[in-house]
Amino acid sequence: MLTVTSVNVNGLRAAAKKGFAEWLATTAADAICLQEVRATADQLPAEVREPDGWFTVHAPAAAKGRAGVSLYTRREPDAVRIGFGSSEFDGSGRYVEADLPGVTVASLYLPSGEVGTERQDEKMRFMGEFLPYLKELRARAAADGREVVVCGDWNIAHREADLKNWKGNRKNSGFLPEEREWLGRVFDEAEYVDVVRALHPDQEGPYTWWSYRGRAFDNDTGWRIDYQVATAGLARRAVKAWVERAATHGERWSDHAPVTAVYEN
Repeated sequence: MLTVTSVNVNGLRAAAKKGFAEWLATTAADAICLQEVRATADQLPAEVREPDGWFTVHAPAAAKGRAGVSLYTRREPDAVRIGFGSSEFDGSGRYVEADLPGVTVASLYLPSGEVGTERQDEKMRFMGEFLPYLKELRARAAADGREVVVCGDWNIAHREADLKNWKGNRKNSGFLPEEREWLGRVFDEAEYVDVVRALHPDQEGPYTWWSYRGRAFDNDTGWRIDYQVATAGLARRAVKAWVERAATHGERWSDHAPVTAVYEN
């Protein structure tokens, strides 16, 4: 079995103080993909920078205190790559991948965007560059006899079932028609599979992010924007997938919850 977990930690230093370190000590995952780390490796406490029993790679953003992705693996990767060959985005702390036996595991933090601002333009440029790379990655892995899973905060809810208040968000970044269409192309054109949705085709959610404002978490008014997106061969081997939702608001160590999937070997 291969167990993979992905979570946006909303600042790893803060998460470590709120319970991430304890969660890490008890998880059964073989590989963990983190997003929005918001720290360089030397700024992280030792117990999360290089925890016992894990190999880690940290890919911080050049801009201090922003973005940042990390990978934790139980075994040493055969190879690690930071970025996807983009002159604009490879230093932005948004993508890292590692080769494990038979599978490439990647951590992605897609820009969040905001309608009518440069942030949305940045998000669209990222999407424009990243889709061709996903196709290239799948082809390269297939030629190598490997599967791929790209885990992370994709910052897009694909379907109406992926956010509670979809009617009120049709003109907001994260649920724009062009964003949803692009994610559809990841699944249809690039031939990847949304693992959680494939296993839970008729479920509302399960949501992975809840605003800290109001009572969004208590009311489960959330968004499903964190995905494990796998090549078809690996997706077929997924036996279960779930969101590790905290029992109470006070037990959360991020505004996102971990998304975990188990794949048969």
